[in-house]
Amino acid sequence: MSADQPPKTGNKHPPNGIPMIRIGDVARAAGVSTATVSRALRGLQHVAPATRQRVHAAAAELDYRPNLPAARLAAGTTNTIAVAVPDPATWFNATIVGALGLETASAGYDLLLSRVASVDERRRFFELNSVRSGRSDAVVLIDIAVHEADADAFVAQGGRAVSVGVRTPVLSSVTVDNVAVGCVATEILLDHGHRNIGLLSLSSGESLNFSIPSHRAEGYARAHTKAGLTPNPSMTVSTSNSSTEARRAAHVLLGSAERPSAIFAMCDEQAFGAMLAARDLDLRIPDDVSLVGVDDHDQSRLVGLTTVRQHVADQGTAAAELVLQILGTSNAPPQHTQLDTKLIVRDSVGPPRAA
Repeated sequence: MSADQPPKTGNKHPPNGIPMIRIGDVARAAGVSTATVSRALRGLQHVAPATRQRVHAAAAELDYRPNLPAARLAAGTTNTIAVAVPDPATWFNATIVGALGLETASAGYDLLLSRVASVDERRRFFELNSVRSGRSDAVVLIDIAVHEADADAFVAQGGRAVSVGVRTPVLSSVTVDNVAVGCVATEILLDHGHRNIGLLSLSSGESLNFSIPSHRAEGYARAHTKAGLTPNPSMTVSTSNSSTEARRAAHVLLGSAERPSAIFAMCDEQAFGAMLAARDLDLRIPDDVSLVGVDDHDQSRLVGLTTVRQHVADQGTAAAELVLQILGTSNAPPQHTQLDTKLIVRDSVGPPRAA
């Protein structure tokens, strides 16, 4: 061997020229088998304390970095939870995912986030995260409805799933009573004397069987019926949860000949858009128009919005508890958690202006 030739080693050199330390190198340094190294580094039982210490010392000296994907594959797990949301950028979804991730990370799980806003995207999400794909250990669906037959098939194949916002019988779920939410939001307006109440409805997303808007609209209608009134269909405008789009929709309501004296917005971000529309039209809240939202967004207190709090972060925490419970047990029946809501009264509701 010539002087300018490097000695041969058992390690392959990656492009950066740094030798790759493998589990076999650690085993040789510690004088044990690779299986013992694996058990010691994973904290499993049946490894003598002295041996465990020797393995950890050898791994530290060699700066060994375990190949986590390979280790997980060998163990038959991915330590990954796939999460589907209609729009990852919205405050509601981001808050739930944040709380979910905080809890699952402490248990050693990573989140894999996907945008699912159509039937085709939902089908692909389930295909990518089927048991046979080995991509994730469980899925969490946020405000995404699934046909019961599809859910049955997923569970029958060994799939594990938790649904947030929409209850499906065969899947564990976290929900709130959205009919009650609609009732409470409308009743505070009726109690202040409003009889011409506009409704900013969330786009139903019928392709995904999104039921929350219809449930809140049912609560809106029930509150009217209880008061001996019939809602005016022309007072309902459907829009997204974008404050920009809700602003345009609120212009339709507030610019009509029969302007409502109050508006129930199905989420706070819609209510923010309605506030901007009122300002555009030189209308004061609550003097000229009262307003109620849903969620208790982080900014709602700052703008004095009366809203129905649905403890958004708590929904993410509850979903994490359910999915970790599913992952820790086999053949457990689905668990359904319904969280309470609370009316938060601030400055955006008052009596209608006298004619």
